[in-house]
Formats: sequence, structure tokens, C-alpha cells
Amino acid sequence: MSSRLAGRVALISGAASGMGASHARAFVAEGAAVVIGDIADAAGAALAAELGERAAFAHLDVTRSEDWDAAVAEAVRRFGKLDVLVNNAGVLDGGPIGTYTEKQWQHVLSVNLTGPFLGLTAARDALVAARPAAVVNISSAAGMQGVAGMHAYTASKFGLRGFTKSAALELAPHGVRVNSVHPGGIVTPMIGAMTGDVTVDRDADTLKRLGAPEEVTSLVVFLASSESSYCSGAEFVVDGGMTAGSTFG
Repeated sequence: MSSRLAGRVALISGAASGMGASHARAFVAEGAAVVIGDIADAAGAALAAELGERAAFAHLDVTRSEDWDAAVAEAVRRFGKLDVLVNNAGVLDGGPIGTYTEKQWQHVLSVNLTGPFLGLTAARDALVAARPAAVVNISSAAGMQGVAGMHAYTASKFGLRGFTKSAALELAPHGVRVNSVHPGGIVTPMIGAMTGDVTVDRDADTLKRLGAPEEVTSLVVFLASSESSYCSGAEFVVDGGMTAGSTFG
């Protein structure tokens, strides 16, 4: 077992599958204890059982402040503290202006933007008490550039990028670092539902392939660890070059 996160206790939202599950597995492998937060009770409980005594599951609807309060309390009760928060849960949908509904808009923002706000609100005191602490907000390449037809998703991810910066400035004197991660297209159940079955060829041109969850997880582990002690209020892009610009020919 590696020890880059030895002694750390993390709460990860949306951790029952996809990138969140990859993060949870890596955190435990690197020596951390993890609370897996998700609305998928069976999958979350199964992952916690797989990961063993340094993992626990908490039902977490990120749009409900009471769920956040309970998840933070579970981390402190079970593992004694909370010093890492990973706001990973997110939803993706889209549609053209004129047909995209207010209900769709509000749902995406409630999960992708209000969710992290509620999470940090609930975890703030525990993170300060455990200082030095770290918050990792999973934004998107869509938080760096627009995506036609993905209006709520783009707005939510730009918003999370901004919230990261304001929170980083406020919490710096209290020993809490806050950074955002901006993945491009990553092979997860969410992407698979839109595109069908996809695989990753790591020898392919990065601009022409999707990423693997583990390629994002490596960055999240870094930001949760003391290795990134001088990093706060920053964007970390892992998108295969998507936001580098346009190619011709």
C-alpha cells in the first residue's frame, strides 16, 4: 500500500460509480479513509464493502443540506475527522434554447453548483478543525469554454470554477486549500449513456480519444495530498488537449 494520503479522511460525493468510485479506490489504496456519498445506495454500500474497514457509505443527495450534514457527521464519527472534501457528483444534459426547460436548468444547477456549495457549507468547520485540509471541486472542460446546447451544464461548471476561487480566498487563513479539476470527455456511465459503449486506447492521439477515470484520479490524489501544499484557487485541466485551441488540416 502506498501512503501519499496516509491519515487523511475524505468525503467524496457521487462516489458509487464512474470517476467518484475511481477516486475512492485510489484514496484507500493511498492510505486514506473514505466516506462514499451517493444516492445509489446499493452500489455505494457494495463499494464500501469492497474497500474494507477504511471505507463507509452515506446516502447523499447533494441537493439536500441535511444529507450533507449527516455525511460529514458520519466521517467524523467513524474516522475521527474530515480533512478532504471532493465535490464530484454531477449531472449532464442539454438542449437548444427555446426548448430546454427551466426545470432542466434548475436541476443541473442544483446538483452541479448548489451541491458543492452545500457540501462545503456542511464540511467547513470540520475541515478547518483538521487543517491543513483540501477541497477538490470537479468542474469540467466546459468550465473553461462554452459548449453549444449544454447551457446549464456549462453555466454550472463555470460557476463552480468561480466558487472555487472565492472559497479558496476565504478559507486560506484557516488552512483549507480549494482547487478545481476540469476533465474533458471521460469514459464513465454518464458519458456511456450518451454515446454508447466506449473504450480508451491510451496509445491514441489524446485529442482523438476519451480519457480514463484513473487519469483524472491521479490529479485528484495530488490535490488532496500535501504534495500540492502551494496550490489553491487554481484550475487543473485534464482534457487531452481539448481546450488548447483549434486544429486545422
